[in-house]
Amino acid sequence: MITLRNFIESDTEQLIAILNDKDVTQYLSTKIPSPYTEEDALWWINEGSQGELVKAIIFNNTLIGCVSVLAGEFEFNRSGELGYWLAKKYWQQGFTTKATSMLLDTVFTKTNITRVFAYVCEDNLASMKLLQKLGFEQDAILKNAMFKHEQFFNAHLFSLLKPNNQN
Repeated sequence: MITLRNFIESDTEQLIAILNDKDVTQYLSTKIPSPYTEEDALWWINEGSQGELVKAIIFNNTLIGCVSVLAGEFEFNRSGELGYWLAKKYWQQGFTTKATSMLLDTVFTKTNITRVFAYVCEDNLASMKLLQKLGFEQDAILKNAMFKHEQFFNAHLFSLLKPNNQN
């Protein structure tokens, strides 16, 4: 069984190990430092992850990933951007689907967010399938919207509207 909780200092070592795996970080934002250090992990635990909708994914009392929804600002304050990552040994076992579903339930029942969206790199087919499995629909393909590893990628934009709030 998986649970979601806030990050804690005892997650430091596992956080460093997961976020230094290039397979895990290949599609994540370049704002995540590489190499990922103890200083980076402690900043994340004590400051960066302090939002209400940023959660550690826990399995058997071990940190295995992260799921978050970051609320928009100003006229976008009813939208939130979904993000997630998972340690490689737990891929393709339903952990991200379950954790994301748990967080989306919280988002749609305990906040005023009515639309959750995610950008996915064109090569990340597993993430696209995950979002579709959760009921997200593709809104657009943003051509050459991402620049990473010295090359451009199309970004696929997916969104999910709060149930019973669809236009």
